[in-house]
Parts: sequence; structure tokens; C-alpha cells
Amino acid sequence: MGDPRKARRTYQTPRHPWRKEQLEEELRLLGEYGLRNKRELRHHETQLSEIRGIARTLLGATEEQRGQLEGQYLKRMSRMGVLPESANVDNILDLNVKDLMERRLQTMVYRAGLARTIHQARQFVNHGHIGIGGDIVTVPGYIVKKDEESRIAFHPTSSISNSQHPARVAPGARKLTRVVEAAPPTATTTALPVPAEIKIPTEIKEIAETEQPLGIVETEEELPGEAEEKTP
Repeated sequence: MGDPRKARRTYQTPRHPWRKEQLEEELRLLGEYGLRNKRELRHHETQLSEIRGIARTLLGATEEQRGQLEGQYLKRMSRMGVLPESANVDNILDLNVKDLMERRLQTMVYRAGLARTIHQARQFVNHGHIGIGGDIVTVPGYIVKKDEESRIAFHPTSSISNSQHPARVAPGARKLTRVVEAAPPTATTTALPVPAEIKIPTEIKEIAETEQPLGIVETEEELPGEAEEKTP
């Protein structure tokens, strides 16, 4: 059982974790669904393994046991939203990890158009901006049930619930960058008024032409020796 004070690992790792194709697929899923690390991917892979294990157990059970449990288990899968109501046990074996990751709250927020990117959707959930039926949910990996899809919205106490918030964006809208360019001159552009030519009377022109320019008369300074010679 182990020490109850020590957290135990709740996921299983693959048998061959260093295959090139597997590593590339894991990195693609991390970027597509905005996962923090591979531990979140391992949780969903382990959950899928448990779901398919129960399905294999039902297929190997007797007709009496299968008749009692098969209907209940299929209804559970239908409530989770991973299978339609008309599915059977064989359809459970066809599930993959992407079917579960599409039910994550982070993915549902992004698919509903409440966030610009899958990473912004994770930020909204972590910061308590998203609610389901009025209850705040801060777990991005929360599996949204089928009847909860229509109740996903911004929580009323969140600042982002205001439609004028800069982080809000309409579904399908794009963020446009403002480009300021000088508008080319057109024929319709209104030109500034040119001041009219000032007319000078002819009398003033004649007076200005006859007047001589003023000259500066420089006085020569007398040296001290010259002043003594002039004195008798």
C-alpha cells in the first residue's frame, strides 16, 4: 500500500518510451492540446487503457453478466461524450487518446471560441475565469460531460465576463494589428488656403526707393601721443 503521506504515481509509462515515431506523436499532441508536460498525456493514456480493459472484460464475460453491465457502461461512456448512445462495446475498443483529450475543459473552452488559442484557454481555466453552470473549475484536464457542454462560460465574478475586456474575442474573429500609414494625396484632399498677395501703394514704393540707406560713421580714436602733439 505504501506510505499514505507520500503521493503515488497515478499513471503508467509506455514500455518503449524512446521510439522515434512515438516521441514525435507525443510532442505533436502536447502542442495541439496545450498540455503542460507528458504527465498529463500519460494520465489520459492510462484512463483510456482502463476503459478499454473494462470493455475487453465485458466481451469475455458470460451472456448473463454482460447483459447486466454492458448497458450501464455504455450509458456512462455516452454521458462522458466519447461515444454516441447507439454505440456498442466493440466501439469502445476503437477509441484513442484524442477522443478523451477532446473532452478536456481546456479543449472545450477553445473549441467554443472563448479563447484565441489553446494556451490562452488553459490560462483562463487556471486563473478561475471559466465556470460550468456557475461553478468555477480550475482544472484544465477536467473531463466535461455531455450535458455540461452548453453550460461552459465565463464566470460572472470574472473580469473577462465583461464583453469590452481586451482579452475577449468573438468566435472566428481575428486580432488585427493597427498599421498607420501616410495617406497618398488625392484629388479630394482639401488644400490649405494660400494667402493673397499683399498690394503696396505706389506712393510708399517711391518713398522707399528715394531714401538712402543709413550709414554708420566710425569715429577715429585719437592716440595719446597725437593728442600731445596738437597741444601748443
